[in-house]
Amino acid sequence: MRQELLSLPKGLAEEVSRNLVMVARLIDEDPEQAYAYSRIALRLASRVAAVREAAGFAAYATQKYSEALAEFRAAKRMTGSVELWPVMADCERGLGRPERALAMAGEPEVQKLDKAGQVEMRLVAAGARRDMGELDAAIVTLQSPELASNAVQPWTARLRYAYADALLAAGREDEAREWFAKTLEADKDGATDASDRLAEIDGVEFVDAAAIEDETELEDLGDEDDEDEDAAEVAAAERAADQTEYYDEDDEEYEPVDTSEADADADVDLTDEIVVVEDDEREARDKA
Repeated sequence: MRQELLSLPKGLAEEVSRNLVMVARLIDEDPEQAYAYSRIALRLASRVAAVREAAGFAAYATQKYSEALAEFRAAKRMTGSVELWPVMADCERGLGRPERALAMAGEPEVQKLDKAGQVEMRLVAAGARRDMGELDAAIVTLQSPELASNAVQPWTARLRYAYADALLAAGREDEAREWFAKTLEADKDGATDASDRLAEIDGVEFVDAAAIEDETELEDLGDEDDEDEDAAEVAAAERAADQTEYYDEDDEEYEPVDTSEADADADVDLTDEIVVVEDDEREARDKA
C-alpha cells in the first residue's frame, strides 16, 4: 500500500493515508464510521488499488454488498490478484445469489489462492449450500484435509465451527457437540462463541454474576431503608413516651387535659388566674 501511495503528491498521500488508518482502526468497532472515512479516501484517490480495497471492506462490513463487490472488482482489475475472490463470492451470497457464489467456487481463480484463501472459499461455498437449503451438501463441502488435521492454523477454529454448526442444523447433535468442543480447543482468541454453543447443547445456563451483585446491592439498600424506618418509628415512640411521662398522675397538681374542650379553652386569658392567685396570697398574709 505504501508503494501505491508514493504515486500521489506528498500532501495528498498523507491525507489518504490518515483516512485509511482510520478505516482499519474502526472497521470492527464502528463500521459506519469506518465506511465514512473510506469514502473520503475514495474521493481523494480512487485510482489507488489499496483505497478501492479498503472501500470494499468498509462497504462489506456495513452490508452494502453491491457497493463492496464493485470496489473489490475494481481492485482486482488494478492488481490482477485473486486474493479477494472468496469475499467477492460472499458478496454474491449477501445479494441473495448463492448460485453465483457456488459458480465462483468452481472457477480457476480458486486454484491460484493460497491455503487460507482456499479454506475461505470452502466456507463461502458451504454457506451458499446452506442458503439453498442443502444442509447435507454443506456438510460434505466442509469435509476436507484441513478439517481433519490436528494442526491448528489461523482458519482452523472457523472451519471447525462452521462444520459443527452445519451438523447441528442437520439434527446431528452428538457430532455437533464433538466439533464445537474441537473448535474451542483451537479458538485461543475467543473468535467464536463455541463455548456458548456447547453450553446450550448441554443445557447449561450461565448466571450473570454482575446482575446478581446488582440485585444483592438493591436488596441491601432495601434493608437499610427498612432499618432507617424502624429507627424513625422507635425515636417517635420514645418522644411520645417522654411527653406522656412529663405529667405525673401521682402529683396532686396533675390534671389531665381535656382535648375535647381545647378549642373553647383557647380563648381563656390565663392572666386572670394569675391575678386571683396573687389576691388570695395577699389576703392570707394580712390575716396572719
